Amino acid sequence: MTKTSQPHVVVIGAGFCGLATAYELGRYGVRVTVLERDDEIGGLAGSFVAGGERLEKFYHHWFTNDIHVMRLIEELGTSDQILLRPTRTGVYHAHHFFKLSTPVDLLRFSPLPFLSRIRLGLLALRARHVRDWRSLEDRTAADWLRELGGERVYRVVWEPLLRGKFGHLAEEVAAVWFWNKLKLRGGSRGKDEAERLAYYRGGFAALADALANAICTQGGEIKTGVPVIELQVDAGRVTGVVTPEATFSADGVIATPALPIVADLVEPHVPDEYTRHLRRIRYLANVCIVLELDRSLSEIYWLNVNDPGFPFVGVIEHTNFEPASTYAGRHIVYLSRYLPESDAFYQMPDQETVKTTLEHLRRMFPDLTDDWILAAHVWRARYAQPVVERGYRRLIPAVRTPLANVLLATMAQVYPQDRGTNYAIQQGRETAVAMAATLNGDRHGISPQRQTTPSD
Repeated sequence: MTKTSQPHVVVIGAGFCGLATAYELGRYGVRVTVLERDDEIGGLAGSFVAGGERLEKFYHHWFTNDIHVMRLIEELGTSDQILLRPTRTGVYHAHHFFKLSTPVDLLRFSPLPFLSRIRLGLLALRARHVRDWRSLEDRTAADWLRELGGERVYRVVWEPLLRGKFGHLAEEVAAVWFWNKLKLRGGSRGKDEAERLAYYRGGFAALADALANAICTQGGEIKTGVPVIELQVDAGRVTGVVTPEATFSADGVIATPALPIVADLVEPHVPDEYTRHLRRIRYLANVCIVLELDRSLSEIYWLNVNDPGFPFVGVIEHTNFEPASTYAGRHIVYLSRYLPESDAFYQMPDQETVKTTLEHLRRMFPDLTDDWILAAHVWRARYAQPVVERGYRRLIPAVRTPLANVLLATMAQVYPQDRGTNYAIQQGRETAVAMAATLNGDRHGISPQRQTTPSD
């Protein structure tokens, strides 16, 4: 390649971060090839077909304050595809269902004494008004929540949720992580304090397709079913990306997979200390069971399960958000469990996983019988949730790596935010800007063609 020819960047991974990265680079006039090892794009927002419609393998929605995804949709010219709907939230506690969507629901939450209900409501308000999240960095979520709401509120409401998601790591989770959850949900409420969430007509797969089409229109290319197996490096710079299909020459590389996967790729070319640093952040895996039913379980969209004997952190009835008519009348229920990959449940055969799931679900919904079930699906993700522990900011690797033209854009780096398509898009676009600056420093003659920046 000559100094005046169009630079070429390889983006590893076609989740929303990788797609946003490629889209942003294309706006700078950079030629991009996206390599995805799976057979479809979307990453953790990948889909399957239910009732003739594509549906996410792992439950997804947006909050109304997710500005980065909303801006991207506007740029793609598809804002008319955004769906905003009220949702109902609830809690299953001590064999009873409780609504928790509004302040009135909170005042009726009988598992807590009246004063504790007030403390729970004030806790959410106080969390939403935290301005300096750095003040929480060296505190655990457990200690912070006890301080704000008291021991009774913690034991009834928060501890089961922390343990349901993080298991034996629950006491290590940082207050920053939980603060962000409370802030996001609080910021997605209307004037009546009822929660409203956003979805995309046709599902997240439809948005991924729109983004992929924009990348291809810019001259980019997306290849699925093509894993990256090796990097070619010369004098501290990547010159080629090796796959079973071909070797792609590269002036730059942006890697978006989980950090342990990136560590395996760069290990032969960087100091051992750097790969140890990449592997320091711990991840939980996820098993998600999706049921297609011929009727609804309840009227609640998001049901937190505050029962330590129940193996799932929540029961999410998607069709109490996106109507069942979208899926030919099928009612869609997600049951999600975060766990170490070594856990027996993660290794369990699909048929046994579904059987075990239904046994537990019938404890909550005893009328549920096999004839309700039209289909059942089991999806697994090895790297589903980084464990955000105290002092997490000190563990995060920089965007730039020891390889001069390799940048990182991963879900583990969006701190103090948590993983999700909104922040994946933000991370991808900002990293693309950094890569464009890197290429420009190499005198490739990049002329920014963008009209706005991701932070506008």
